[in-house]
Amino acid sequence: MSPIDQLRENITSVFMGNLQAVDRLITCLLARGHVLIEDVPGVGKTVLANAMARSIDCSFSRIQCTPDLLPGDVTGVSIYRKDTEEFEYRPGPIFANIVLADEINRTTPRTQSAMLEAMSEATVSAEGEIHELPSPFMVVATQNPYEFEGTYFLPENQLDRFLMRINLGYPAPGDEARILHRRPAQTSLKNLSPVLDQDAVSQLQARVDQVRMDDSLVEYVIAIARATRENDELQVGVSPRGALALSQAARATALLAERDFVIPDDIITNAIPVCAHRIISRTYMHAGDTLTTRRIMQKVLDAVPGPV
Repeated sequence: MSPIDQLRENITSVFMGNLQAVDRLITCLLARGHVLIEDVPGVGKTVLANAMARSIDCSFSRIQCTPDLLPGDVTGVSIYRKDTEEFEYRPGPIFANIVLADEINRTTPRTQSAMLEAMSEATVSAEGEIHELPSPFMVVATQNPYEFEGTYFLPENQLDRFLMRINLGYPAPGDEARILHRRPAQTSLKNLSPVLDQDAVSQLQARVDQVRMDDSLVEYVIAIARATRENDELQVGVSPRGALALSQAARATALLAERDFVIPDDIITNAIPVCAHRIISRTYMHAGDTLTTRRIMQKVLDAVPGPV
């Protein structure tokens, strides 16, 4: 069994639900990306994130996002030491290989923005110094839909740092019956053993970079991005960073399928989870735009001719 299959099997032994969401979470890990899991409470967002973290022998931290959470609670603070008469920097929970930011949209935009540098550069600037974050580094954030009470909007530049935004949905009746019988969050999750270490993850990420992508497929990604920029329904289309994210996700998907080359389906299956949260429709009125942008992205995919 390959390392990726071992990881998938370990996660699905605890998370009994959307298998596509599991594969997308693994894809983000392989592509060195961060993932935003958005859905209603109680469908297993936190269980899925915890299962991923426990399946890898690495450091893990959880940030429970609340309205009173401060930026220093995430990145760390400087504390004055009386014995040395100097300030000492105490790293915050962001200094871990896998960071679970639970209910990220329940904290204020100021605190959300404290994660921007970490997610973009894998560094934290404090007291005039730049502190490197451990490698690999991945943020798995969960959030409730915007119409839920007590939520704040994630700024567009914050959303752009997530490789994918995914939904879990409700489990099938058979899966829900297994959840009720086994109660994995209270039992098997605590006993889940790691199947990969940090070096193994780094090696898999390096293999993603070696996956071949034909020039025609590069042009296909560019055509999709350009089509969003020229779409009359959109105010903001996919940026070059978004196009780069789509190509990297396609490479990771190819590796997940045990291929060393990208095919058009690798791009098509990732286009909506990678790009829909990066575009802004002209009807966007800060009331939740998820369904609209997904619909527009699907129309763009249907209109752009595939590579020959």
